[in-house]
Amino acid sequence: MGTSGASRDGGSSGARLRATDVARAFKGVQALEGLNFELGRHEVVGLIGPNGAGKTTLINVITGFDRPTAGAIELDGVDVTGWPASRRARAGLARTFQQGRVFGELTVQENVELGALGVGAGAHQARARADELLSIMQLADHAKLPASLLAHGEQRKVAVARALASRPRYVLMDEPAAGLFESDISAFAEVIRSVRDGYDAGVLIVDHNMALIMAVSDRIEVLDQGRSLASGTPEEIRRNIDVAAAYLGASGVTAERERG
Repeated sequence: MGTSGASRDGGSSGARLRATDVARAFKGVQALEGLNFELGRHEVVGLIGPNGAGKTTLINVITGFDRPTAGAIELDGVDVTGWPASRRARAGLARTFQQGRVFGELTVQENVELGALGVGAGAHQARARADELLSIMQLADHAKLPASLLAHGEQRKVAVARALASRPRYVLMDEPAAGLFESDISAFAEVIRSVRDGYDAGVLIVDHNMALIMAVSDRIEVLDQGRSLASGTPEEIRRNIDVAAAYLGASGVTAERERG
């Protein structure tokens, strides 16, 4: 999995999140095998593939929630392979989870503030960051409500806001759009772009909503059985017949053939 001309990282080559020759096996099952991946600042990379392809495993390994069987993880030129997740978070690496975890007994505001407090921000700074992010996420009206009262899709937005409150250099989002209404997707796409452009962060997004992936990604990586199947711009991936057949549906293949 490599970079393409779509990369928006205009900085030095050292300012990248890298996974090199990463492997991860579970009881003889090879979840990742010799995988190479990188993400630049000011870049959105979409990661797609079928269930079991290794997408969440890759996020877990990169963020320190799991250890690779082999390979290395680098954060802006520093080898962080042996670092725990908490240290990686303090160094600027944030993530969200498939389950959209929130602390139900805390208010929405308090949930988001935790993201800032967890990396050493003061109470005033944490509150300011939460106010800003809740406004961006269109959740300001719910700030004082217990997070448990929010709909599933809104809880996912809270989880994303909490991750962003840490002001990460890189944020890895696992199924952030699950549970959102289709009418919310375009607004959420703008949130992703604002993270890239306004916060100068690199974003990795794993999601089954292909419209979202195609709309926000500068580059798309395709995983299959723990290996890289394809890498390219959204248009290149859309025109890749193998990818279309496997992940975008037969109608996509037919359309591309008719164009050709």
